[in-house]
Amino acid sequence: MNMIKNIHFISLCYFLCVFSSTFVAVAAQNNNPVNVGVGVVLDSSSGFGKMGLSCINMSLTDFYASHPNYTTRLLLHQKNSSPADVVLTAAAALDLINNDQVQAIVGPESSMQANFLISLGDKAHVPIISFSATSPSLTSIRSPYFIRAAQNDSTQVKALSALIQAFGWRQVVPIYVDNEFGEGVIPYLSDALQQVDVRIPYRTVLPSKASDEHIEAELLKLVAMQTRVFIVHMLPELGSRVFEKAKKLGMMEEGYVWIMTDGMSNLFSYISSASVMENMQGVLGVKTYVPSTNELEGFRVRWKRKFQEDNPGVDVDLGVFGFWAYDAATALATAVEEVVRSSNGSLGFQKSNSTGSSNDLERIGVSIIGSLLVEALSRTNFRGLSGRFGLQNGQLQSSTFQVVNVIGSGEKVIGYWTPENGLVRDLNSKITMNSSYSTSNTSLGSIIWPGDIISAPKGWQIPTSGKKLKILVPVKSGFKEFVNVTFDPNTNTSNVMGGYCIEVFKAVKEALPYDIEYDLVAYAMPNGSSAGNYNDLANEVYLGNYDAAVGDITIRANRSLYIDFTLPFTESGVSMIVPIKDNKNKNAWVFLKPLTWDLWVTSGCFFIFIGFVVWVLEHRINEDFRGPPPHQIGTSLWFSFSTMVFAHRERVVSNLARFVVIIWCFVVLILTQSYTASLTSLLTVQQLQPTVTDVNWLLKNRENVGYQSGSFVFGILKQLGFQDKNLKTFDTAEQLNELFRNGTANNGIAAAFDETPYMKLFLATYCSKYTMVEPTFKADGFAFIFPKDSPLARDISRAILNVNEGGEMQKIEDRWFKRKECQDTTNNVSSNSLSLESFWGLFLIAGAASSLALIIFVAMFLYEHRHIRLDSESSFWRKVLVMLRIYDQKDLSSHTFKKSGMEFHPNYPPSPSSFSNHTEAHNVFADQQTIPPSPEHGDLSPTNGQSTREIELAIEHP
Repeated sequence: MNMIKNIHFISLCYFLCVFSSTFVAVAAQNNNPVNVGVGVVLDSSSGFGKMGLSCINMSLTDFYASHPNYTTRLLLHQKNSSPADVVLTAAAALDLINNDQVQAIVGPESSMQANFLISLGDKAHVPIISFSATSPSLTSIRSPYFIRAAQNDSTQVKALSALIQAFGWRQVVPIYVDNEFGEGVIPYLSDALQQVDVRIPYRTVLPSKASDEHIEAELLKLVAMQTRVFIVHMLPELGSRVFEKAKKLGMMEEGYVWIMTDGMSNLFSYISSASVMENMQGVLGVKTYVPSTNELEGFRVRWKRKFQEDNPGVDVDLGVFGFWAYDAATALATAVEEVVRSSNGSLGFQKSNSTGSSNDLERIGVSIIGSLLVEALSRTNFRGLSGRFGLQNGQLQSSTFQVVNVIGSGEKVIGYWTPENGLVRDLNSKITMNSSYSTSNTSLGSIIWPGDIISAPKGWQIPTSGKKLKILVPVKSGFKEFVNVTFDPNTNTSNVMGGYCIEVFKAVKEALPYDIEYDLVAYAMPNGSSAGNYNDLANEVYLGNYDAAVGDITIRANRSLYIDFTLPFTESGVSMIVPIKDNKNKNAWVFLKPLTWDLWVTSGCFFIFIGFVVWVLEHRINEDFRGPPPHQIGTSLWFSFSTMVFAHRERVVSNLARFVVIIWCFVVLILTQSYTASLTSLLTVQQLQPTVTDVNWLLKNRENVGYQSGSFVFGILKQLGFQDKNLKTFDTAEQLNELFRNGTANNGIAAAFDETPYMKLFLATYCSKYTMVEPTFKADGFAFIFPKDSPLARDISRAILNVNEGGEMQKIEDRWFKRKECQDTTNNVSSNSLSLESFWGLFLIAGAASSLALIIFVAMFLYEHRHIRLDSESSFWRKVLVMLRIYDQKDLSSHTFKKSGMEFHPNYPPSPSSFSNHTEAHNVFADQQTIPPSPEHGDLSPTNGQSTREIELAIEHP
């Protein structure tokens, strides 16, 4: 029993010993964590550096307080650096790697410092973690050991372009510092602006240590330009000086637009002095958005208290860079713990092979856990002070930006930009969550612009430094109605006197919502002649020698490649002008022209057809349509054609024939009246015809043609196939008239080609001699010229539309070109001949009526003689001939013969149609008496009383 108790006691002691040793070991491990060296390269003398270091220390304190069981602790090794001294920063980083063997370096502050440190980190496999180096140019180094715990500056360019697009500004001038920070974002900004059709006409680059005189000189260049929208990308130290000089030069007044990037707006607390704020009134800016949380607000309070304890007398505000520094330290501490645990505490550097070398760069070692630490950092993802912290491709991803407006002593948030929704007024509204991408300025709040105005500036204006627009005007020796430039021999100067194009420009200028001052300059040589063609004139605007060009300048594709045209203010097209010949009394067959050939043929056929129908209906009962065959044919044709003048004297006794004649007379009436009207028009109105109606005829006969000197029409004529020897030039309407008078035989022309406005002006003077005929070649009309992407060109185009819609353009055209005493004869060239298409309905009615009458007559005739019996041996054609013989006989029962007083012999049988009791026709023929023929009646049969058999025999044996 005692033995059992001893065993239990020994077991209990053993358990206590093991537990005690384990507890002591764990306690020792917690009390002696693994220290991992981390370098910090910041400017400890600057407020920004002090803020960053304070946030890093507080981050580590908070992190290990919430994770007391972690086996690692980051041990900070701080080295001082200067943003202006890249060499000092590089030496500090090299010392940290070689002597302190740090596993990571936090810093440096600027992109210029980071550029060299990235190479060091890549060589030593030491991650370089920067929370403030934002230049996109650093990404191009492509080192996996560079970790950007901040947003790339290129992420804001979409927000900037959306802001520019929202207000319709078409040109922007970037003002940036001449270093990696300033230049890195410009390619991305240019691409983003180009996507929304915004042009960068000029760039202002300032050294980081630019003098006041240098800044003022560069700003004076901008004052002399038209663009009034500026994007400022630099740090606050230089930026505040730029705004100070801009205020001095009057560039913070009405009409100007200033937009600062997040390089200044994220550090707004460093420029919030009263004097600097006074210089920046009305400035817009984009700023990284950090959502407000309880944790963030609590940290602000703790940080302010801690910072004042550590740095008494230093007044610095906490900003987004402090939040990124805090989150970067948290991410690094998390990654180090993960790597050390997985590597079983293996730390240190592998020594380089260059032992004994006096060069520190050659003696630099390679971190054992460097690559693992980079991988762990890339996997880190948590909710930090700045929002969701997660690295992709070694940097924070794009997030929301605020759009701020500098007002009074601070900034006002007027909206937001998100990659999904664009510009929005409120991030949390349901409308924002369900809306598509927006670039409308209505999505922003009210803005106070420079000059204390609330209406958005148009983004450009004519420089007000006493400079007027120099507008070039072409010199023309003819057609001065368009542009009239005169030469004064006394002063040897060319003066613009006016013209249609000049008056249009003045009317358009008055329609602008603002005033512009300009001088019209003639494009002339010292002797008053033209200094070049229209392409040369456009090139002068392209070269910047003149601000615009006004005149009869045609829109051409080759010119639009290097200059901008406004909308056209005249009609377009290239027309052909030819002389008119007088055809009156010179054509013996003019009487045939009122009707086309198909109408003539159709009318003739219907005259014959109507005569035949009337003869068929009248032959048996009307003596006027009986007699010898030639007589009957002549009578039928005479009757039909005499209806044209209603001179027919033959009686029409059949109701069916009367019906046909009534319809036909109606058709003839319309035909004759139309013919008379058309012939009258041909003999009185259509006296003038163009001598040429086809370009191919000109080419085939090698006729000479004319075009205006210096016109692009020359190229069109060459494309059509005209030879140089057949092309003649003219400068004035009088010269063109003279060329037409001479004709091709006398070195003149047979036709002229020019733009429609010129040709209309020519016809207004010589309308009785010439006419405009097809073809018309396409052209885009006259317009004004401005430099490429000039904002004034768009406003002038809108003003042209307003002048057109208001009717003022038509009034100007009437004043210069309308001639009431001279009428346009272009429409007289069209044919006045009447075609069958205009009368086919009438012929259809006449044909249908006549055919219907024939059908009714034949049906009645066959019905009346339905009892005539023929031998079954008789053929069909023999039966037809028998019926024709019967038809050729007089219908003695007709009232027309009764009225003539004819007596009938008792033995003479009446017409079969008189038998109302339908007696058999063969009995009647059996009782007929043979009588002598009656040649005077023109009967075609030898007798009027033959039997059917006798008629058949007579047919067989005539």
